[in-house]
Parts: sequence; C-alpha cells; structure tokens
Amino acid sequence: MSDDPEAGAELSRGDATESLGDRYAGLTDRFIHAVELAAATVFAILFAIGVVDLGLQIVAAIADRSITDPIVVIGFIDTGLLLLIIVEVYQTVVAYTQESDTRQIVRLVIYTGVIAMVRKAIIFRTGEYGSEQQALLAAVAYTTIILGLVALLVAERRYDRDTGDAVR
Repeated sequence: MSDDPEAGAELSRGDATESLGDRYAGLTDRFIHAVELAAATVFAILFAIGVVDLGLQIVAAIADRSITDPIVVIGFIDTGLLLLIIVEVYQTVVAYTQESDTRQIVRLVIYTGVIAMVRKAIIFRTGEYGSEQQALLAAVAYTTIILGLVALLVAERRYDRDTGDAVR
C-alpha cells in the first residue's frame, strides 16, 4: 500500500466517479422497471376492457339474432384472438420485468406471432384487396411468416426436448 497522498486522492475520485455511474445505472434500471410495470398494467386493463367488450358483442348478437351469421362469429374469433395476443404481450412484458431467461421471452414472442398470423389467416378476405394479385401476394406472405414461426416453434421444442428443459 502506498503512502502517496495524491494516489489516494486519485483512487478516491475514481471510486466517486464509478459510484456515480453505478447510481445512475441503478436509477435508470429502476425507471425502466417502472415503465415495464406500467406497460404490463396497461395491457392488463386492455385485456379486461376487451373481455367486457366481447361479452357485450355476444349479448348484442344474441339479442338481434345475428349470432348464427358466420361473419359475426368470425368477428368474435377475431376479437378473442386479439385478446390472446394482448395476453401474450402482457406475459412478455412481465417476463422482462422478472428478468426471465431470454429463451422464455423469445418463446413468448413466437407464440404471439403465431397467434397474430393465425388471426390474420382467419379474417383474411380477398375482397379487401385491390386485385387478385395483391390478395395472392398477401396470402403468400402470411403463409411464409406462419411457416417460419412454426419452424421456430418446432426448433425450440426440439431443443427443449434435447436439453431436457421444461416447455411452457
């Protein structure tokens, strides 16, 4: 250990700077965590509102006897799948707040993507496009994305099986 007072002062300044940086990093970490929790709360509220709205839609369809109309039923499925997407996004945000394993977070994102693309496929209507070619291009794009997501899911499950990790 040195008796040099200047070396001791320099070491002290270095510790103070590092301490300031550590404090700043801790402060920003707490801020990000608070924003993540706020986002999770927003998604939980959106889910609750969506469930109530879906219930009201079903009651209204029963009252006006349109409950057997396939377009109305597809609308219910669309809303239900949107609610599942909200739940998956909520779970992803919660996984971030709990600093979960990156693979778990990626798996949640893949599930969200699969649900979103299945929703797109269910509500797909060729009449909503300007031409048959545009509708075909959209269908091919959706199919490609779905196949890619399914391949990711299969790879993830195979990796889990090979490593013995638990699958959600």
